[in-house]
Amino acid sequence: MAAVIGIAAAAVVAFLVIGNGSGPTGPRALTPDEANRLAITRFRNYQAGGRAVTITVPSAAGGLVITGSIDYRGKLGYGVVHGTGRDTSSDGLIEWTAATVLVHPMANTPAQAPESPPGSDWYSRPMQTTGSALDTSLAIALGLGSDRPDNAALLPQNGATWTGQDQLGGHQVDVMTGPNANGKPGTAGNVRYWIGSDGTMYRVQVNVASEPQPVVIDFDTQRYIPVPPVPGVGPTR
Repeated sequence: MAAVIGIAAAAVVAFLVIGNGSGPTGPRALTPDEANRLAITRFRNYQAGGRAVTITVPSAAGGLVITGSIDYRGKLGYGVVHGTGRDTSSDGLIEWTAATVLVHPMANTPAQAPESPPGSDWYSRPMQTTGSALDTSLAIALGLGSDRPDNAALLPQNGATWTGQDQLGGHQVDVMTGPNANGKPGTAGNVRYWIGSDGTMYRVQVNVASEPQPVVIDFDTQRYIPVPPVPGVGPTR
């Protein structure tokens, strides 16, 4: 999993509003229950096998939105890319692993990726570890699954906090700051998690060094479609 490069940055107001202002607000230390839910939230994605996602990638030149699915056991993502506030030159299909990004440009990109990807006209390149908000966002999203829980006892020691409550997609959630997608100590505050009562992850917001606005990853935004490997690129099971 690629590490998240975090910096303190002002976030878009729409993503910072927590609750309706009538409930308690933080930040404050995590309770034991909150620490346990934060510790298992990436493991919940792995247990689910895969999740439907919408990844909003910021850019001064116009952002990108990836709508698709991630197989957290196979470590493989697949979806469609649409530009926002920019031309359509980046639109098309995309599939990615921790090491490789494949793109399939399309003149008329559908709202959702076809269940069976085209068998040709894919362009492959290595995943960039620095300098690309898109690749950083893809790596972050792929890293939000783990085959084991994090250490709940260490999360408060490493600076994880509770910051408030929210309603998201019909779910009552707690909003917590926590470690990056590797569970790396010292990164609490760079990542904000919207977590349900059973530890299910519904949104993640990450500050990245290359952009003044955060990457936002929303889950269950559409029906989950099992991720089909592009011919010649299989899951890393």
